[in-house]
Amino acid sequence: MAAPLRWLAAGWRDLRAAPAASLFYGAAFALMGWLTYFVFRHAHEYTSALTAGFLLMGPFLCTGLYDISRRLAEGRPVRLAETMTAWRSNLGAFSLFALVLTVVMLVWARAALVTFALFFSSGMPSLSGFLGQVASPEHWDFVVAYFAVGGVFATIVFALSVVSVPLMLARGTDTVVAAITSVRALAANPLPLLFWAALIVLVVGAGFATFFAGLLVAVPVVGHATWHAYVDVVGE
Repeated sequence: MAAPLRWLAAGWRDLRAAPAASLFYGAAFALMGWLTYFVFRHAHEYTSALTAGFLLMGPFLCTGLYDISRRLAEGRPVRLAETMTAWRSNLGAFSLFALVLTVVMLVWARAALVTFALFFSSGMPSLSGFLGQVASPEHWDFVVAYFAVGGVFATIVFALSVVSVPLMLARGTDTVVAAITSVRALAANPLPLLFWAALIVLVVGAGFATFFAGLLVAVPVVGHATWHAYVDVVGE
């Protein structure tokens, strides 16, 4: 059970070893969060759905961070431009996996909007009114339903991607084999990997709680740590 904490510590070390490249990815996630908020600030049902959608796409979007950790482990120089195109080494597999995650994200967005519509059929309140309603006990059924639906999608993505993207990057594995390996890894190591999932939610959630600014550090640490999780669970 202590392994996920070691992965986080290793992720922090990788961030310190390659700060410029790592923080670039963190800044990209923070920027996406800010853009999503400002574009959809008057439609918070879209903001929450798309923000969660970015999390579902996270395993693919963090490919460059996995490559940074791999380069550091191998003693190779870290070049940002090369990490940004690391997916090209296994283009077919990464393309298919990105497509799968995109479909899941779109289905999630639709499910989230349906959930909002069911509980706020008379129209969405203002942001302050919405937060006040959600915090009130009479709307906890909405909170439970929303997180239950989101939890289903998050569980599916986590099971399919916990080690699959690093595996495709390191070994050139195809998408199907990588996804099956990921599911098997979760089945063989349920407690540490579920603890790892909880830590991801906690760390990234802290990043969101700081109006996305914390993602600057949270995303690189989690991304690097995911590589070390892969090495621990599957091996290079």
